[in-house]
Amino acid sequence: MSTIGQKERQTQNRIIKLFLDELNYHYLGDFSDNPNNSNVEEKHLVAYLSKQGYDTSLISRVLDKLRVEARNPNRNLYDNNKAVYSLLRYGVQVQASISEPNQTVFLINWQKPEFNDFAVAEEVTLRGGHDRRPDLVLYINGIAIGVIELKNSRVSIGDGIRQLISNQSKIFNEWFFSTVQILIAGNNSEGLQYGTIKTEEKYFLKWKEDEADNSRFKLDKYLLKMCNKARLIELLYDFVLFDAGVKKLPRVHQYFGIKAAQQHVREYKSGIIWHTQGSGKSIVMVLLAKWTLEFNPKARVVIVTDRDELDKQIKDVFVDAGHKMERANSGRDLMAKLSSPTPRLLCSLVHKFGQRDVDDFEAFIEDLKNQPSKTQGELFVFVDECHRTQSGKLHTTMKAIMPNAVFIGFTGTPLLKKDKATSLEVFGGYIHTYKFSEAVEDEVVLDLIYEARDIDQYLGSKEKIDQWFDIKTKPLNDWQKAALREKWGTMQAVLSSRSRMDRVVEDIIFDFSVKPRLSNEKGNAILVASSIYDACKYFELFNKTLFKGRCAVVTSYNPQTKDASLEDTGANTETDRLFIYNTYTALLQNVQASGNQSKTEVYEDQAKKLFKEQPANMKLLIVVDKLLTGFDAPSCTYLYIDKSMQDHGLFQAICRTNRLDGEDKDFGYIVDYKDLFKKVEKAISVYTSELAHEDAGVDPVVMMQERLAKGSERLDEALEAVALICEPVEPPKDELEYIHYFCGNTEIAEDLKAREPQRSALYVATVKLVRAYANISDELSKAGYSAEDIRRIEKKLNEYLKLREIIRKASGESLDLKAYEADMRHLLDTYIQASEPRKISPFDDMPLLDVIIKSGIAAAISHLPEGLRGNKEAVAETIENNVRSKIIKEHLNDPAYYDKMSVLLNEIIAARKSRAIEYEEYLRRIAELAKSVHAGQDTETPKTLDTSAKRALFNNLGQNESLAMEVDTVVKNVKRNDWRGSTPKENEIKAALLKVLKDIDEVERIFIIIKSQTEY
Repeated sequence: MSTIGQKERQTQNRIIKLFLDELNYHYLGDFSDNPNNSNVEEKHLVAYLSKQGYDTSLISRVLDKLRVEARNPNRNLYDNNKAVYSLLRYGVQVQASISEPNQTVFLINWQKPEFNDFAVAEEVTLRGGHDRRPDLVLYINGIAIGVIELKNSRVSIGDGIRQLISNQSKIFNEWFFSTVQILIAGNNSEGLQYGTIKTEEKYFLKWKEDEADNSRFKLDKYLLKMCNKARLIELLYDFVLFDAGVKKLPRVHQYFGIKAAQQHVREYKSGIIWHTQGSGKSIVMVLLAKWTLEFNPKARVVIVTDRDELDKQIKDVFVDAGHKMERANSGRDLMAKLSSPTPRLLCSLVHKFGQRDVDDFEAFIEDLKNQPSKTQGELFVFVDECHRTQSGKLHTTMKAIMPNAVFIGFTGTPLLKKDKATSLEVFGGYIHTYKFSEAVEDEVVLDLIYEARDIDQYLGSKEKIDQWFDIKTKPLNDWQKAALREKWGTMQAVLSSRSRMDRVVEDIIFDFSVKPRLSNEKGNAILVASSIYDACKYFELFNKTLFKGRCAVVTSYNPQTKDASLEDTGANTETDRLFIYNTYTALLQNVQASGNQSKTEVYEDQAKKLFKEQPANMKLLIVVDKLLTGFDAPSCTYLYIDKSMQDHGLFQAICRTNRLDGEDKDFGYIVDYKDLFKKVEKAISVYTSELAHEDAGVDPVVMMQERLAKGSERLDEALEAVALICEPVEPPKDELEYIHYFCGNTEIAEDLKAREPQRSALYVATVKLVRAYANISDELSKAGYSAEDIRRIEKKLNEYLKLREIIRKASGESLDLKAYEADMRHLLDTYIQASEPRKISPFDDMPLLDVIIKSGIAAAISHLPEGLRGNKEAVAETIENNVRSKIIKEHLNDPAYYDKMSVLLNEIIAARKSRAIEYEEYLRRIAELAKSVHAGQDTETPKTLDTSAKRALFNNLGQNESLAMEVDTVVKNVKRNDWRGSTPKENEIKAALLKVLKDIDEVERIFIIIKSQTEY
C-alpha cells in the first residue's frame, strides 16, 4: 500500500515508535481525555526524587517551590520560564524543617543522563484557556521540557510553528510552557525546525549533521540526533541562553563550534573560531565563557576587544545574559584585577595592555618576560575581531603579561594573506570554521547583490575657474598659490562634488520610491560618506527632501566651542570645520544630555533605536565609520557606499545588509558609487588557503552577485517554476481545465482538500514570480531582455496573476500573502498598471478626481495615454472606476451619502451602456457626480453643518439637523483621549448616545460612523 500523502496520524505513530524503540523513552500514554494534564506530572517527579533518596517532606517542599515559580501570576512567561530553568539547572534550595540546613535537590541528573526518566505522551490536552492539544510532549522526570507538533507532508512546517507560538499566548495555554525548553515542528517532506519559548517564526532553526546519511526521513534523522538522551541533556545544560528578554537555543554551527572550543579549553590549546559576519559569534563567546568557568574552577576568562564601543557592548551582552562581568577602566585597573583572584570574568580594551613612553620596546618585553607573572588563576583570553591589532606590539605585551594564558580568537572577517602568518602564529590553527557561503546556504544570513553606479563628473568651464582662482589668489605668492592649487586642483573636486552629491541624493530617493522593501517602508538604508564634512553635507541635502526628520547623521562628532573659535574668516562664509560645528549645533539644539551621555550620544542612540524598530520613521543613517562593525551595528536592506574602503572594513560594512529581516527580504543590496568592485571581490573571496581547504563542505569563496544578472536568473527560474506547476493541466488549458486540475469538483470538499498541494504550490510560485519581476521590472532591457522578451514576460505574469485569482475564487480560499502583500501592491500599483495600455490613474501624484475638479473633464481626458483617449468606452470605464473607488473608500465615513452616490453612478453607467444618453451628456453628468463624490456633501446641505462629521451624522440620522448637532455635541463632550480601541471609553460614548437616540441598535449603527470621523 502506498504511503504517499500519508495522514498526520501515521507520522505520529511512527515518531512515537522511534522514541520508544530507538531513543528508549517511556510511553506515558494518550492524554487527550486526562482532566488534569500539567507541565509537572507530580507522581512521576515524586517517584524519581524518591528513587534518589529524598524523604517525603523534602519532596513536598520541592514541589511547592516548583509550582510557585512555574505559575507566578505577577510575571510573564519569559520570567517564569527563566525561574524554572534556574531550578532545573542549579537545583532547588529547600529545608526539610526549620531546624535543618538547606539542601540542594536536583530535579535532573545532569552528569549521568541515563539515570533520568525520559518519557513521551501524545495528544496532551491543555486546559485552562481555550483547549489545545499538542501532538507530543517530552518529559524528563515528569517535567515537560519539549513540545512537538507534527504535520502531514502536504502541510508546511510553518503551520506547526505558528501553532506552537499561539499555544503560548494567554488566551490559550501560556501556563504550560513555563517548564518547556525546546519546541519542535516537523513533517516528512521538510524535516524539522526547532526553537524555544517566545521564539519568532523566522528564528526557528534547522539542524544539520551527517548530511551524507540519507537513509530515512529527515524528521526521524534529526529527532534521533537532538532528542538522544545525552545530547538533549547537553543542549539544556550548556546551550540555553536568556539574553535580555529573549530565550535562545544554539544554531547548529554554534553548537559544534563550542564543542570544538571546549576540547581546546580542556587541552589548554589556543586557536581561532572563524564564524562569518552575522552568524552569532557573541552567543558563542558567552556560552563558551560560561562553560569554561564552570568546567574549570581555577579558570578566569578575559574578553579583549580593540574598540571602546565593542568593549561596552560585550559587557552588556554578558550582563544581559545573567553573567556578572567587570570592565577594566584603565591599564592600572586592568593589572590590579589580573593580579587578584577575582573577578573571574573580565573585559578590557587591548590598548589597556599598552605602556607609554617606552623607548626600547624589545627590552621592555624582555623585562616583562623575565619577571614572574603577577596574574592569578588559569587565564583564557577571548580576543574579539582577532584580525585587528593582534599581531602588533599590544598583543606582544599582552602575551608577555599573561605568558601562560590560552588565547582564543574570534573573527568573521576573511583573513587576508598578509594577516595569515601573524594570526596563525599568535593563535594557532582553526578551532572551527563557518563560512559565508555555508551561512547563506543555511539561511543564517542572506546573499549579497552588488551594483556599481557611476556618476560622471565634469567641469563646465575650466577657463573660468582658473580665472576665478587667479583673481582670488592675487595677494598670494607663487609658493602659496601652488600649495593651494595642489590642495584643490582646479577646484573640480569642489564644484563637481556638490552636483555629484545632489545626484547621489536624487538616486537614493528614487530607490526609496521604487525598490521593494524601501518603497513599502519595511526596509531602510545606510549611506557611507567619506568624511564627517561629507556626512553633514549629505544630511543637509536630504533634509531639503521628504527625508526631513527621517534621516540622521551618526559620526560621534561632539561640537565644542573651540572647533569654531578660530574658524571665522570674516568673509561671511563657513570653513569645513565651522560647517560641521554649525550642522551639529543645530542638530542637537533640542537634545538633552542624559547621565554620562553627551548630547551626541543621546541623539545617536535615539536614531539607532528608530532605525531598528521603526524603519518608516528613520529611513536613512549617514555614517563615516560608526555602525559598520560590531555585533550591535544595525542591519539594513541597502548599503550605499560613497567612501573608499577595503579589506576587513569593507567586508564588515557590506555585511550590515545581509542580516535576516522578514520573509520579504531576499538579499542584502550593495550600491557602490566608488567603483570598489575589485576591492569587494577581494574582501569577500580572499581567504587563507588553509581556511579554504582544511575541511570539507561548501566552497568557501563568496562571490558577490551582480544585481541584474542575479535578478534575471531569479526571474527566469520563477517563470519556469510556475510553468512546470501548470504543465499537467489538460488541453485546451482554458479556465475550466485549470479549475479542474487545481480544485477538482469545487462542490466536493474532499476534491478541494486533495488538490490543496497544487494550489499552495501555485500561490507560492506566483508570489516568487511577482517579487522577482518587481526587483528588475524597470530595467529588463538592461538585464538583456529584448522587447519581445519583455512583452512575453509581462503577458505571462498577467496570465498567472489572473489564474491565481481564478483558482483562489473557485476554491473559496483567501490567499495569505503575509510579508509579500506590500510587494504585491508595489508591483500592481507601480509596474503592472504602468505597463498596461489602460492605466487607471496616469496623472503622477494627482488623482483623477482632482484633475476633473481642478481642470475639468476635457483636461482630464487629454491627460490620458494616447492609446486610450480615442476609445470612448475605455475613457468612460476609467472615470467610472475612479469614482467608484472613491465611493468605496469613503463609504464608512458617511454610508447614507455614499450609498446615494453609488446609486447615481450605477444609473449613469446603465444609461451609458443602454445608449440612453449621448456621450457629451454622459461626460457632463459623470463630471458633476465626480465633484459631488469629491466634495462629500450636497449643495443643499445646511450651512450649520460645517464639518464632515456633522454632515455624516445629518445624512445618517434622517437629515435631522438638530439631532445631528446634538449628537456631535455629546460626542465632543464625552470622548476622552485615545478612546478608540478602549472598550470602557467607547462604552462611555455609547451610554451618552443612548440617552439621545433611545435605541441600542441605532447607537451601534451611528457609533460605527462616529468612529470613522477623524475629528473626534
